[in-house]
Amino acid sequence: MAATIPQSLQGAGDTGPRGKRFVSLGAGQALERPFLVWQIAAMAEDQRGLLRKLFDAAVAAADPAHCLPPHLPVPPKGRTVVGGAGKAAAAMARAVETHWQGPLEGLVVTRYGHGLPTSRIEVIEAAHPVPDAVGRAAAGRILRAVQGLAEDDLVLVLISGGASALLSLPAEGLTLEDKQAVNRALLRSGAPIGEMNTVRKHLSAIKGGRLATAAAPARVLTLAISDVPGDDPAVIGSGPTVADPTTFAEARAILEKRGVKVPAAVARRLAQASDETPKPGDPRLARADTVLIATPALALEAAARVAERAGYEARILGDALEGEARELGGEHAALARLALSEGKRLALLSGGETTVTVRGQGRGGRNAEYLLGLALALDGAAGICAIACDTDGIDGTEDNAGALVTPDTLARARAQGLDPVALLAGNDAYGLFQALGDLVLSGPTLTNVNDFRAILIDPGA
Repeated sequence: MAATIPQSLQGAGDTGPRGKRFVSLGAGQALERPFLVWQIAAMAEDQRGLLRKLFDAAVAAADPAHCLPPHLPVPPKGRTVVGGAGKAAAAMARAVETHWQGPLEGLVVTRYGHGLPTSRIEVIEAAHPVPDAVGRAAAGRILRAVQGLAEDDLVLVLISGGASALLSLPAEGLTLEDKQAVNRALLRSGAPIGEMNTVRKHLSAIKGGRLATAAAPARVLTLAISDVPGDDPAVIGSGPTVADPTTFAEARAILEKRGVKVPAAVARRLAQASDETPKPGDPRLARADTVLIATPALALEAAARVAERAGYEARILGDALEGEARELGGEHAALARLALSEGKRLALLSGGETTVTVRGQGRGGRNAEYLLGLALALDGAAGICAIACDTDGIDGTEDNAGALVTPDTLARARAQGLDPVALLAGNDAYGLFQALGDLVLSGPTLTNVNDFRAILIDPGA
């Protein structure tokens, strides 16, 4: 492997990284492999830094401190009661407190480790993605807090990704254990979020519009940060304040299609179908409105601007991509290879929520699995680096937001005795990226606009 040394790099006894010295060559002479490896590594390091900047820009676009205040309404004549749930709930509550002029009360529930100090809106931390008793109790308190209000009162509902699990209040005849069992089975089945939430709404006393009907005749305004493909308010957090077009029959069909075995009490409730969710046109929802204050599309556009300032042409592949994580990684690798062969300097950006069908006993969320599928399909192609992270800072149930892929990812893994193919088969992408030191550890971001993926293609690298 040889290349031509740039004029700017000529000189006697040049010093490379880590103090290694390389023999000076005249213009046009062949460059030895050690220098070329260093040069490629330096370029990859530049790309790694840019990839992290792209992720940070996407997260910043959905920061409640900036995106929520412009959407606050004028305080009502009566009371203002705040309720809400999600990974951004505490940050949203703090933003409301900071900018609200008037009396304020209420509570929100967020994931453990995602709380913030507040003075007027109580913040409760509970379990996610499988609900616990703390979340159930908080959901019950929120439902009771909005009951008995008058027309002059306002219910301000703050919803973000994670609300479905955090706002868990079993319907009559069901237990928390019933809902936990169904939740775990759906997570393992690879069901997309829309299917999961269809089932959840029909096992809940608060989702699928039931929170809003309990608040009638008060005005209900929901401020939502979307984490779902398509930004459908009825799907975000299982739509506790939004009319539900889905049915018990659809919930049964989803469980059958996914091969999910449910507890007897759940099967009875779904079969009886006697307590359907509020449908579009329900008069109890006449004073319920929803405003999307942050979406995956806005986050991708923010990242695109950063990529363009760095000299890349930004292309957004979509903000609602779904499917098996590893398979999408393979599809995106094909796009990246094509761009590389055409000599294009591109940033391919995408969002959405992939799924992972669990087959092994390894560790790793959907972003790590996507990246390992991408790396295998790229097979070390030079000039291509990538990042994939959940914008909430947690990839699945792990401690990382996601990970990074560089041209030498597979080579470094194999040098450590790792088998990337076997690790992917065992759903252990986390183990591979952890061993390489390529996990992205952001901590909780206190927002959530779903997954963020970026692939940088630079033929010059």
